Amino acid sequence: MFRGMDEVDRASLRHAHGRAEDVPGLLRGLASSDPAERQTALDGMYGAVHHQDDDVHDSALACVPHLLALADREEVRDRAGVVELLVSIEDIAGARDDRTARVRDLLRARADVFVRLAGDPDAAVRRVVPGALVRYVDQPARVLALLRERITVERDDGVLLALAESLGLFAHLLRPAGKVHAVEEAHAAEEAHAAKETHAAGEAHAAEAVRLLAELGAPPYGPGLRLAALGQLAGCAPDLLPADLVPTVVGLLRARSERRARAGTAEGRPGPDTLAVRLRRLRPSDEEGSRLLRTLHSALGSRVADRVALLCGQLTSPDPLDRCNGVWMSAGLFRERRTGHAEPVLLIGSQLGSEESRLHDAAVTVLVELSELAAPAADHLHTLVTYRPELRIRHGERGTPTLGGPLRALAGTGDARATPVLAEVLAGPVVPRDLGLAVPHLGRAAVPLVPALRRSLGRVPLDASDLCERAVPLLSALAALGDEASVPAVLRLLRGMPHGMRRRDAVTEAAVRALGAFGGAAREAVPDLCGLLEGDCAVAAADALWSITGDAHAVLPVLLRALTDTSPDTDSDRRRRAAAVLGRLGPAARPALPGLRELAGRGDARARATAACAVWRATGEPERFLPVLRSAWRDHPRTRATIAECVSALGTSGTPLHDLLRAELASPLRHRPDAVGNGIREDLTLLRTCGHALAGAGHR
Repeated sequence: MFRGMDEVDRASLRHAHGRAEDVPGLLRGLASSDPAERQTALDGMYGAVHHQDDDVHDSALACVPHLLALADREEVRDRAGVVELLVSIEDIAGARDDRTARVRDLLRARADVFVRLAGDPDAAVRRVVPGALVRYVDQPARVLALLRERITVERDDGVLLALAESLGLFAHLLRPAGKVHAVEEAHAAEEAHAAKETHAAGEAHAAEAVRLLAELGAPPYGPGLRLAALGQLAGCAPDLLPADLVPTVVGLLRARSERRARAGTAEGRPGPDTLAVRLRRLRPSDEEGSRLLRTLHSALGSRVADRVALLCGQLTSPDPLDRCNGVWMSAGLFRERRTGHAEPVLLIGSQLGSEESRLHDAAVTVLVELSELAAPAADHLHTLVTYRPELRIRHGERGTPTLGGPLRALAGTGDARATPVLAEVLAGPVVPRDLGLAVPHLGRAAVPLVPALRRSLGRVPLDASDLCERAVPLLSALAALGDEASVPAVLRLLRGMPHGMRRRDAVTEAAVRALGAFGGAAREAVPDLCGLLEGDCAVAAADALWSITGDAHAVLPVLLRALTDTSPDTDSDRRRRAAAVLGRLGPAARPALPGLRELAGRGDARARATAACAVWRATGEPERFLPVLRSAWRDHPRTRATIAECVSALGTSGTPLHDLLRAELASPLRHRPDAVGNGIREDLTLLRTCGHALAGAGHR
């Protein structure tokens, strides 16, 4: 199976890490009798052949014949991993040359290997082969016959699920949208006629695959296979789904869970006490069930009512693993859609009392991400932080403690009941480093915390090795609350920090931002801020000076230098931040217009949008930059907050872009549906900004 391998000049071939001289050893490792060596070789192949650069390297093409030979030898262990590797090589997205097509052609030419493996004695191999059959056997009728035959004789549940998923892929690949039209445009009439006949045959095969899926989605098949079939039908033939889809799916899910529980009880006899087995007992999971339901949710797409009802069915399941999967899938819906969250959030809150740690942790994580949308779960969160004070602070292995997830989530909802709990945390010996991020969500409800925050800031030792970790959260919180009486405590830090201390710049920037937030009440800080106009914090200091004094002449030279500095060692983000401050200056920023226009015409999307907005605010006219802002809004959603803030600040002058804001408010989709972490919070902020902008301009 390795014949000819050593005759290839591997030194002239490349993989993701450079020259491919190590590939022969990795290929031989895949055939080893040692499981650890096989796993190491497989990991090495994934890392070397295509790694993270989404490209097919020439060494990958050279490996394909040997990988096919390995997959075709019954004595080779872990052949399922080899087949998965082959599919992954051809399936790389974004390859930049014809090597992917050459890999695909080679796999199609040797597709009989996959046909032989369809009935392999190893169930793990049979689970991965159906996808390869659909992709590489270039005879649809033969593929369909093979899949139908395997469904008839197969007894392994995992393989049956893979066969159902492959039927869905088969139907999808044979029904590409607009295929006939594209062919008619590109070829002569007789070629178009042949293409139509081919397309018609493909449609017939796809219809047969759909018919098979409809059969598999009904009794007498088992609940897992029926769930898999319904998920595939939702993607390729939604009109064939049962009218009572959600109750059917919830019933199947529970039947599947009961069957799994019975199987687990039957298999509960003492077995090998390995670390892996102990970990599975401690943190049980159901990856197969997660995949089945995720497929269905994805296929349902905009059918939000059905998805919400399905989530509620998952979240009320007797099985904690089903509920855990429901929590994570709810997060997917919340990140994507702006409606349908209230009932699932309430049910997620009810999971906080679960003794199943994985379920509890999942619920906390999702509620933290939801920010104010977690309000329906506020009662559950308040109960948790009241009766389990150990959850208020999270002590990591290293670094300053952070707020515990339940308290962060409660504060994120804006619920005033978080304030006394945070006061107790503040009375402790260490302030969590993210406390400053929690306080702004509470708004005026956090005002009672101000005296304690101010006292804590005044007591931080200036020479403390962890000054940054202790001071920055306090500065952020006081800035958010606009506590003007904190000016002396902030200046104490700014003036007293030793030079050369660790992360001094981070503390300085936080102190400067706080002084800017205090506005004219921080006038005594003007000399200190002027002294920072030549350093790394120059842009932040200029921003604060403008907030305090409104003196454009004092800050324009600094901002102009930052805006026009294109030296290689200059942080590109510094130019964008300078443009943002210049936008706040409005007409006073007119001397910077040449630099702003230059930045608006090139650079990354965020910098262009920020500079274009600054030009508009300085001149009162959008000039020629409306197309720039419209394209940035459409193609780079991260720019929308900047553009909406600009339109809001312009009042009625922002009318040329009011249509974008109205469309945003009407959209059922979040502006960054793939964002994890702060994506929902950013989307809620964007919606508020759009609403304020239109209301301030007299529009709805």
